[in-house]
Amino acid sequence: MRLPRTLLFLLLGVGSLRAQVGPFDPTTWPTTIDKTKTVHFKVVDDTIEAPADAPNWSNTMRVLAGGDQDTATVSLAGLNGLRATQGHLNFADSDWSVWADEPVIDVLLQVYGDAAILSAAGQPRNFEFLTGVLPSYVGRVGGQAPVDAKNFQWNWFLLRINNDDRGDGTRYVGTLPENPQGDFSSGGINGGTIRLQAANGITVRAVAMGQEGAFGTLDAVNVFAPPVACEAEPETNRVFLDVNHDTALSDHLIPLDGGDQPVDLEDNIGPANDKRRALRPAGEGVYMNFGITDNYLGLACNDPHAIKVCVEYYDDPEKAGAIFGPEAYATDAISGVAFVDGAKRQTLEGTGTWKRRSWIVNGVNLRGINAGAYTAGPRLHFTRPVHISRIDMALLRTGAHPLAGQDPLANCLSDPDVCTGKYGNYVEMDLANGILNGLTPGTSGGDQEMLQALAGPEGGDQRNAIRPAGNDGNPGFAHMYMNLSIKDPLDPSILPLGPTSQPGARLAIAVTYFDDPALVGKSFRPEVWFTEDTFGTETLAFSPGSLSTVLQGSNKWVESYVELDGVKFKGVNEGPQAAARFHFTDKIFVSRVRYAVIPSCGAKAGLNLLADVKPPITVTRTGDMLRFEWKADVNWKLQYLDPKAENTWLPVTDAAPVLDENFINVLEMAAPESTSRFYRLVKQ
Repeated sequence: MRLPRTLLFLLLGVGSLRAQVGPFDPTTWPTTIDKTKTVHFKVVDDTIEAPADAPNWSNTMRVLAGGDQDTATVSLAGLNGLRATQGHLNFADSDWSVWADEPVIDVLLQVYGDAAILSAAGQPRNFEFLTGVLPSYVGRVGGQAPVDAKNFQWNWFLLRINNDDRGDGTRYVGTLPENPQGDFSSGGINGGTIRLQAANGITVRAVAMGQEGAFGTLDAVNVFAPPVACEAEPETNRVFLDVNHDTALSDHLIPLDGGDQPVDLEDNIGPANDKRRALRPAGEGVYMNFGITDNYLGLACNDPHAIKVCVEYYDDPEKAGAIFGPEAYATDAISGVAFVDGAKRQTLEGTGTWKRRSWIVNGVNLRGINAGAYTAGPRLHFTRPVHISRIDMALLRTGAHPLAGQDPLANCLSDPDVCTGKYGNYVEMDLANGILNGLTPGTSGGDQEMLQALAGPEGGDQRNAIRPAGNDGNPGFAHMYMNLSIKDPLDPSILPLGPTSQPGARLAIAVTYFDDPALVGKSFRPEVWFTEDTFGTETLAFSPGSLSTVLQGSNKWVESYVELDGVKFKGVNEGPQAAARFHFTDKIFVSRVRYAVIPSCGAKAGLNLLADVKPPITVTRTGDMLRFEWKADVNWKLQYLDPKAENTWLPVTDAAPVLDENFINVLEMAAPESTSRFYRLVKQ
């Protein structure tokens, strides 16, 4: 039957329209693009060029790296991408001023559809872009990825943001305000043009900025291929192999013996008092791999997860200098492979003892490397064969899984020496007495410029001290920051508190400051530091404002005390090594700073060399009244232990403290009916 010409035309038209709807091929631009519009772009490895006959398309963008916007190259589904390993993804356009007259900017990303593009609960989350520069910036939500976008494929994803007017006729993207601060070389925050906030774990392969409509409509582009069906993840999270027995103890983990990863099992390994049976790469082999039987931790089609690897190894004196650790791992169920930073591997010291340490590897797919019929975690690499008597692997689950947030290997640390007392636990800078014992003033510049001078009560206790420069220094910076460097001033190679690679420490900080009467109500605190999250990823931690020390105006030198958890000595805008960067609300002088690491394990577990700096509290009873007294600091709160509330600490609300003429907090209240009660001070 021959169709009428009109009907034939309509059918062809419908087919053409359907071809203009996603999902689109990730190796070329979506077919919905408008070649007449202005577009600036970057594709990883430059594997996609500007379209033909598109004179306004320019390859002028790049994805920044470093600090809280760092990235790592990963291979997924046969294509390379950049994964955000810190807080943000920052996109820089070298020709950023072209956007000055555009009220709307379309942002086209090619993203990998894994769990990172959704919320922790697996629901759509906002993709928010930071636009503008310090001090004039604003966040704008460009859209949400639907749940269907988690399909373990590369997806084109179109977002749209308003390029708002600052109120002075200029826009946040494309122009600069008066007195811009920080690195605004590409017209935005921290050297970029637009920054994707809260992007940790998101992997991008391409980014493009264009005029509204440059890439097509949101409805046409944001169509995603369905995910591959897969069984639910099992309620398991740990496997192990312990060969130090006549019959090896194994829970769903076996050595893979063949190909380029053969192993030998040997007896009588180790010191005379601790001989063990152990595995090693056969001959001069360089690989050791382990298969997970029965798909015990899940399937290759399940989500990638962080895997913690814990090994017990012989620190053989004859192999001092040998290096080993996790090397390669699968990133997807098809062909993706990634590699662990070689700097994170273990170097044998030759102590002649058995040691135990761990690594956390993120984004591991259970397909494994050369695992054959088994699933697997990361493969180990050796520069020389090292004996291993036991290996454990824990899959660190997230989301709504019953085992989410659990680490069954929490007592296996990433540094085998952190509990031995090998590292120092105290440093001090005392400018008044000329002491620089492992702690010195940090780099002075930018928004943390510092000044040193005599300070203290006039005609009284004048001391050498340091303060943030504020507007007395670089006039372009209104922020008040100060940082200190952890180093031996005579030999910078000495690390007074141990290596930067060690786990985050609990750090006590004592600061001697001038309680200036002219600065009553002003405050300071250690504000930001590097730490590690549950999955071993370095990220920034911030202290609450309640941790601030607030000046009372006593006209004396006063000492404050705080404790921080999980402090890596990587330093923020300083070092390594450094601890937390301090924020001040005014020009407060500091003469002495002390750091003490409070060990969590070993013979010195819980030892705090600054314990005497905590505000002492006294209590007296007169009749039916209790009187508490402690050093003035508005953020130290009084708590009591309530046995009726499962022995939890609760705030004392019977009365509020009053500051007396000696700058001492005094709290008076009726004595409780119970015969005894425990109290404590906590900085909240």
